[in-house]
Amino acid sequence: MSKKGILAIISGFSGAGKGTVVNRLLEKESYAVSISATTRKPRTGEVDGQNYFFRTKDEFEKMIANEQLIEYAEYVGNYYGTPKDYVFKKLDEGFDVILEIEMQGALKVKEKFPETALIFITPPSADELKKRLVGRGTETAEQIEKRMSRAVDECPYMNQYDYIIVNDDLDECVDEIHRLLQSIHNAKENQQELINMITEDLKKYK
Repeated sequence: MSKKGILAIISGFSGAGKGTVVNRLLEKESYAVSISATTRKPRTGEVDGQNYFFRTKDEFEKMIANEQLIEYAEYVGNYYGTPKDYVFKKLDEGFDVILEIEMQGALKVKEKFPETALIFITPPSADELKKRLVGRGTETAEQIEKRMSRAVDECPYMNQYDYIIVNDDLDECVDEIHRLLQSIHNAKENQQELINMITEDLKKYK
């Protein structure tokens, strides 16, 4: 791979199918998913550097102080964050790196790194979103209502994303995001090296 990769964030309502879409993208050769750092203890079968980078609270807070994280948050007493070195190493290797994070974290990343592509996944309708949440069979009716209520609160974030993709048919959604990211590679901001080379090369004809 010769091109530098693109940093992309995929967010969306709970039940929109973000995780499934990301996993399908990772089946293609050109993608990598960011591995998060966390202070929580490893669960059975989890491997450091594969599922998470497991760190102590002191180690994590040093990472914060040294600005080694693209973004981080505290959730249920543990830190979670995106290590900068890992992400930029993968980008330099030519991989398009995908972060699957919530909206507030996504906007913080965009503020620090404006070139980041923000992609919001939504089902085609509110009824379909509720149907998917019910179909998972993992939550009570009360929990589902809370998720639907939270989705209402999250709607304003959609206007702050660069691209809105409807996940109606999974295959079409994955293909559409893949085509979108490949097209971003051709934006002038990502073709400066080629522009400079062609410009220099043409000077011999003047």
